[in-house]
Amino acid sequence: MIDSAQTILFVVIVALTILLLVLGVQVFFILRDLRKTVSKANKVLDNTNVITQSVSSPISSLSSIAMGIKTGSSVINRAP
Repeated sequence: MIDSAQTILFVVIVALTILLLVLGVQVFFILRDLRKTVSKANKVLDNTNVITQSVSSPISSLSSIAMGIKTGSSVINRAP
């Protein structure tokens, strides 16, 4: 009825099915963690953008003030 080749083939198919099922679950967990990591990285980049803008606006204002002072001093120096 069932010879040894069929039994071995059945055992191998069951073992491969179990291994592929475990592998699929592990891939699911890896992809879920990757999605969380990408989401956190996106939040960090957004925060970096906000910090950069908050730092660059005062520096830009200081640059404008310095240029105004330079222009004003050159006007004063040219006056006879």
